[in-house]
Formats: sequence, structure tokens, C-alpha cells
Amino acid sequence: MENLSLLNNIKEEYQKNRSIFIPGHIIRKIILSLKVDPADFTKLESISNHLISDPTLPFRKTKTGRFCFNFKNSTIERIEFQPFVLSAEEDFVRHDSGKTRCFRGIGDDLQLNTVFQALMMIKAYLVSDVTVAPRPKLNQDSHQSLCTVFNLRTVTTPILLGEPSLEGVHSDGADHTMTIFLGSKNMSSNSAKTFVHDMKQKNGLNHNEIDRSYVLKEIQHKKFLDTLLFVDHERKHSLTPIFAQDKTKEATRDMLIMLTRKPVEDGHISFQYDSFLPHREIPLTFNMIKQ
Repeated sequence: MENLSLLNNIKEEYQKNRSIFIPGHIIRKIILSLKVDPADFTKLESISNHLISDPTLPFRKTKTGRFCFNFKNSTIERIEFQPFVLSAEEDFVRHDSGKTRCFRGIGDDLQLNTVFQALMMIKAYLVSDVTVAPRPKLNQDSHQSLCTVFNLRTVTTPILLGEPSLEGVHSDGADHTMTIFLGSKNMSSNSAKTFVHDMKQKNGLNHNEIDRSYVLKEIQHKKFLDTLLFVDHERKHSLTPIFAQDKTKEATRDMLIMLTRKPVEDGHISFQYDSFLPHREIPLTFNMIKQ
């Protein structure tokens, strides 16, 4: 593919620094070299209009999908629905920690979008063969990884504050986390600042409580496809809330979140929900970028 050297430079920086922010115009340049349908960029910007209410957060709309990164045969495959759970033991401290959550699945409108597929291909390429601090009870010898995709809209209204990380400082129980900006409306310039923290930062602290000496990076997703990638078990993260520019109107922020990890082993809280069987109703398989 064209721009493979650019992608390799990004991967080299990621391996060295354990986190990297990639501006949207760079991501777009790489995506275009993957022969996508240009019309799918516009479709992706509005995809979050079809989300539904989140099961535990009143200020969020959500859909999810589970995909298998098979690094042995270089494919990405949609796999069947499973409930989702994150625990305090995985550095996720919130009122619904350890609670089984069931999200509505993403449909063909997203999974068949060629730009979305390209984003998954880019992530698979960037994380392949990158050694990370091993999470407990993950099968480190597996050639497969689970990629859970969240399409999220965080909403602030005159009576409700939208918080992209209500849980404060946390990790997502993954090996690699990638966050991609799709767009926003009526959002103030001081909204949704992302802080990447040293692991010494205490879990659960909100943006007003964090120890700034443990902040390794501060970024903001501002433009379409702005992307942050970090090693989730070596870096914690948190965000500031969504503030409305016009406080009398609704403000929104739309994202794609891709959480990638090895399969879990017996004794992990997600063990009974870690199927890698193909999705029967809306199957999908496509190839990774050739190394």
C-alpha cells in the first residue's frame, strides 16, 4: 500500500513512547491509500445519529461490536454478541464496575463502511507484534486478539452533564486502546481534554483531583479522525466533561473506541463472555494490511 512507510514511522513511535496522537489529516491520508469509498467519510461522520441509550449512563448513546484480530491468517472477523463487563481489578472503578452490561450491536451501516474497516486495519497493523506489560489472566500465547468497538455519543443538556469518563482516572481492561473523533456539536473549546497518566496515578480521580506530576500527555480530539492510541496496561487515562458552548442547547461528542486484548483465561471476570465464534446474523471478514 502507499504510505506504508508513514504507517511504519507511526508504529515505531508508538512502540517507543507507548502512546501516540495521530492528527485526522494523517489518518485520512493513510485510509485513502487503502482504496476506500470516499463517500464513506461523510457517512461515518453522521453514523452516531443512529445510536440508542446506554444501559447504565443517562448521558450516553451507544452501540458495540466484537471483532477478532487473527494475526495468524491476517484477517479481521466480526464475532458473536457477548455481554460486556469491566472490573475494579482491571483499573476500572465506577458504579457499574463488575456489572454485566448488554449493548445494542452495531449494524451493517457501520461495519460495511470502508473507512471504518480501514481504521480497524490500521489499528491491527499498529499493535501487531507490539509487546506490552501482560495483563493477568490473559492468554499471552494466542495469535488472536479481541477488538471491542464502541460507537459512542456523549450528550450534555441544560440539566445533564455529559462525562466521557465518569469513572475518572482508569484503564479499559485492554492491551491497546484507540480513540477516534467523529465530530461534535455545540461543544466548548475546553471540553473533552484527554489526560494520559503514569500508572502511579490513583484510580477514580476526576479531572480536578489528578496529580499533574503523573500526567504524561494532554491532548484534545478536535478534528474528524483525530486519533489517540496508547498501551492500556501501561498508561491510565481520564477526560474532562462535555461543556456546551450555548448552555441553553444540547452539546454532543461522537467517538469510536477500539479496545484490543488477548483472550481471557479461566478465572477472569469475562471468561464466560469471551466467545470467538463468528457472528451468524451479520457476518463479516476482511484482510489486514500486509506487513
